[in-house]
Amino acid sequence: MAGTIIVVGAGMAGLACATRLAAAGQQVSLFDKGRGPGGRMATRRAEVEGKTHRFDHGAQFFTARDDGFRARVEEWQRAGVVARWQAAGEEAWVGTPAMNAPIRAAAEPLDVSWGTRVAGIQSRDEGWLVSLDDGAERFSDSIVLAIPAEQAAELLAGLHDDFADRARRTASRPCWALMAVFPDRLECLDTLRGDDGEAVSWAARNGAKPGRDGSESWVVHASPEWSEAHLEDDAASVAARLLDAFLHQSGAGARAPVHMAAHRWRYAMADPVDGPPALWDATRKLGVCGDWLIAPRVESAWVSGTRLAETMLDSIDVH
Repeated sequence: MAGTIIVVGAGMAGLACATRLAAAGQQVSLFDKGRGPGGRMATRRAEVEGKTHRFDHGAQFFTARDDGFRARVEEWQRAGVVARWQAAGEEAWVGTPAMNAPIRAAAEPLDVSWGTRVAGIQSRDEGWLVSLDDGAERFSDSIVLAIPAEQAAELLAGLHDDFADRARRTASRPCWALMAVFPDRLECLDTLRGDDGEAVSWAARNGAKPGRDGSESWVVHASPEWSEAHLEDDAASVAARLLDAFLHQSGAGARAPVHMAAHRWRYAMADPVDGPPALWDATRKLGVCGDWLIAPRVESAWVSGTRLAETMLDSIDVH
């Protein structure tokens, strides 16, 4: 496996894999279609009446139960890029000053190309040819796919039947997210967890998280069932409906936001099938990692990426 490695996807799984490989002296390059660090831990900005508001519109918090991940989170805590958030639970952590802070910190020492979509990969006798959406091509000895199952299945088609089948059998449920700013404080708790059958599954006063500005900015997540029912609706109508549902469920009453927008996460929560937490073919030098191989959690993404890197290194006995 010694040589160059390309990792497709620079979210938590891809960065965890690349970090471990780089620490062992491997030459790793990452490509991510996103404009910057974040993925499903992304933070959206909005200018409202001359003030910048930030919304953690993807993952709201994460937990750290795996020993290795717990040690990594402690490193991030010492660096000031994560903090505990008691409002979401005793074990909850968030990035500071935004959810994407640990992703940004993990990416900083690595060779990451943002805003670069991988259009296709081709197997060569001596390695892998990676085609980018701008027409450029890159060659690597090994390749890792650290992307959602649906996207991995598309790239793996015709290249690795077993890995492609695992990805195809993994279904992801969507989530509509509402981002709203109110002119004054809503009379309700900082977090809301919806019951089964309700439109809103989660809501949080984003400005009340550690390291935030205290503004009355909110992120509201629709339930998977509601999101599926309204998957192809336009964002404006989704925002209006979610706002009404949130105000009703929270007990805040009728309130008019000064800003609101909706974002659709088409592949928000994977439903994994049984199998190993990471996939590696030492003969083909092809690996796959992601939370969809374990569970839809930030921690699972880190564990999958790290396990893949360890397996890759074991194949050449380098630590």
